[in-house]
Amino acid sequence: MSHPTPEQLGPPSLRLAFIQIWVYGRQFPDAPDKWDGNWLNVLVHCGKDGASVWAEGAILDTVALSRFRDDLDRMYRTLTGVAVLESDEPNVKARVEASDRAGHLRVRVDITPDNASQGHWFEFEADQSYLPPIDQLDSLLRAFPVRGIENDR
Repeated sequence: MSHPTPEQLGPPSLRLAFIQIWVYGRQFPDAPDKWDGNWLNVLVHCGKDGASVWAEGAILDTVALSRFRDDLDRMYRTLTGVAVLESDEPNVKARVEASDRAGHLRVRVDITPDNASQGHWFEFEADQSYLPPIDQLDSLLRAFPVRGIENDR
């Protein structure tokens, strides 16, 4: 099965410093429930200083993106805390931590195309100017709203 390339997909749906995520649809577009309905088909890239790692598939979900969005928004407003993007799939995890009140951030990205045989991680520093992905996450969540969760509250 052929997967779309970044050139075919255009600009990333989400960019945070050295990590880029393209979302190109739901894994199960007709599933209304919280279990199958929230998985997204994504292409993820992280690269820095000569290293480049890609992961692809239904490896992120809308619930994880929504949680990450809320945590980033809180971090942006308070310049404290941690925001983590992770799902039940182990291919991608991004952890953003406010390292001081001046807006400096520490970011760690764990990414692998094959978690059974590989592991790759990147660490870098950024500042709060990299947090505008909140707007990108808002756009993503408008395009792919969380499904089936309202009944749990």
